[in-house]
Amino acid sequence: MTSRRATLALACLALASCLSPAKAGEALPFSTAAFEAAQKSGKPILVEVSAPWCPICKTQKPILARLAAEPRFKELQIFDIDFDSQKDLLRRLNVRTQSTLIAFKGETETGRSVGETQPEWIEGLLEKTL
Repeated sequence: MTSRRATLALACLALASCLSPAKAGEALPFSTAAFEAAQKSGKPILVEVSAPWCPICKTQKPILARLAAEPRFKELQIFDIDFDSQKDLLRRLNVRTQSTLIAFKGETETGRSVGETQPEWIEGLLEKTL
C-alpha cells in the first residue's frame, strides 16, 4: 500500500513539473496539456520546432532567450518540439521543417516563420503574441 502511494505521489510530482510555466527565456518540452492550458489562459505562446543538429536552430535559441527575458515578454511561454522525434506534433501544427517558430495569442495563431535568424524579425513575431 505504501509503495502505491509513493508511486502515485511521484507521478503527481512529475505531472506538476510538466505543467509548471517556463521561466523567462526557458523553453519547455511541448506537452499537449501545458500548451492547451496556456492557450486557455490567453497567454502569449511561442512554439519552437528545433533539432539538435540544426545550425539555424542554434542561432535562434540565444535570440529567443534574450528577447524572452525582456519585461514585455515576461508572460511568454515557449514550447519546444523536437523535429526528429515528434512527427505527430509536426503534422498537427502543419510544420514541414526544423527552425520553425509559431506565435500564438491564446488559442489564435498570430504568425509563423521558418529559418529566420534576424533578431528584429524574430522580435516582430514575438510581438504578435502580445
